[in-house]
Amino acid sequence: MGIFNRIFNIGKSEVHSALDKLEDPIKMTEQGIRDLKTDLNKSLQGLAEIKALAIRAKNDNAKFSNDAKQYEQKAIMLLQKAQAGQLSPQEADRLAGEMLKMKENADAEAQRTAKEMVQHENAVATMEQNINKLKSKITTYENELRTLKARAKVSEATKKINKQLAQVDSSSTISMLERMKEKVAQDEALAESYGAIALESKSVNEEVEAVLGSTTSSDALLALKAKMGLLGSGETTTTNDDVPPPPAS
Repeated sequence: MGIFNRIFNIGKSEVHSALDKLEDPIKMTEQGIRDLKTDLNKSLQGLAEIKALAIRAKNDNAKFSNDAKQYEQKAIMLLQKAQAGQLSPQEADRLAGEMLKMKENADAEAQRTAKEMVQHENAVATMEQNINKLKSKITTYENELRTLKARAKVSEATKKINKQLAQVDSSSTISMLERMKEKVAQDEALAESYGAIALESKSVNEEVEAVLGSTTSSDALLALKAKMGLLGSGETTTTNDDVPPPPAS
């Protein structure tokens, strides 16, 4: 049985752990406030019922007290009739005695209802005090809930920002910059390599022309003017023929 108990306890702990992860403080607080409001409604209903009992006891007490007075007054009136000769003494005594018995019963009921009235009024006072405390708690919890919701929004936004900032790793950023520098350096070296290959691919004639220079459009214009005899005294022509030949080997 020990192994089964251990398995059951492990399973129960896992369930509690899963429930803890699912718990939402805001939702739990909202549910708690709803439960308190349900209790408050029940308490108000109970308060109304107790107040009704207190009112009933008060009315009954007033009725029985009034009845007792009336019975006593009737007994007095019967005895007065006997004194006036309007009623025989025996009959007056009998009826007056009945009135006094009824007065006694009414007084007893008045005392009973007076006690009930006091008990109900004390219960009403106690219940009203508890209800006021419950209302105060509900108000406090609702204010705390509003604060909790505001804090939750701020913390959630802060968490998202911090999470984004945490994901921007400085070492990875530096590594990325180093890779970019290396790629740029490789591209520059490759461009220089292509330039060197382009220079190496020039023909010998292109190299000679680059050294000696080729006839430009201005040189051709001067040569044409000289042929037509249009050159002024200050203008001279310079062609490739004027370049001295290379020394003989």
